[in-house]
Amino acid sequence: MSGPPWVATVDDAKVPEGVPVAVYPKGLPVLVIRRDGELFAVANKCAHMGCPLEAGALDGYTLTCPCHDWRFDIRDGEFLDAPELSLATFAVKVDDGKVLVRLEEA
Repeated sequence: MSGPPWVATVDDAKVPEGVPVAVYPKGLPVLVIRRDGELFAVANKCAHMGCPLEAGALDGYTLTCPCHDWRFDIRDGEFLDAPELSLATFAVKVDDGKVLVRLEEA
């Protein structure tokens, strides 16, 4: 039995360091972020009111929502002010120059 699908999203070369890139594997809003050379994938929708996070500010591993300044750790999706809330995170890998996202929460 195989696990959830890996879905190709964007060329690896199109994900610059520290700049969130919005992708839509199978229509799901996801942000792919390269930080210190490592790739992360989180839901592109704030846990608060669904605001798109692609316009948010990235500082280190902290992504701040542009609507209400909620702050999330891109490594595990944790909301930094209330750890019981979080963003969905997804496994991500590069294969043959493409960034693939696994469509199951990590």
